[in-house]
Amino acid sequence: MAHHHKSVPEQHKERAPASARVYVVTCSDSRTAATDEGGKLIKSRLADRGHILAGSAIVPDDPARILEELGRARASGAQVALVTGGTGLSSRDSTFEAISGVLARPLPGFGELFRMLSYAQIGAAAMLSRAAAGVTREGLLVFAMPGSPAAVELACDKLILPELGHLLEELAR
Repeated sequence: MAHHHKSVPEQHKERAPASARVYVVTCSDSRTAATDEGGKLIKSRLADRGHILAGSAIVPDDPARILEELGRARASGAQVALVTGGTGLSSRDSTFEAISGVLARPLPGFGELFRMLSYAQIGAAAMLSRAAAGVTREGLLVFAMPGSPAAVELACDKLILPELGHLLEELAR
């Protein structure tokens, strides 16, 4: 008679919190509440899965403003900040530098997997994405993803949301 032993990730997921307090930040010089498709998609996905929206903002693609918003996220009690936009290579794209600079514990697998999955959709242009993630010194879990709706869907549906509870359970250990 075969016994089914749960894998370690399965065991951790069973202990994981069912919902997270999440703060959504859109980094853009041009998006408004009406045109922020990426931010709307993230909020919709969070609501569908029973997560709590701790707050949200649209900020210019400026490192000081991005870091200020991460401070607001922490102050709001958020456990996670989902940041969309500003991860490309243009001279205005500074999200990667701002986020990377505050990560005490980077999570390189997020960017690696995001680019791998993105490559399957858009080919070699996936290398232009500087999607990144990790944990700040203060314990805020941060994910930075591109601003396009397709990229937001990919990051949220395939990577972030399936593991969010598990990530928080690991951080609490």
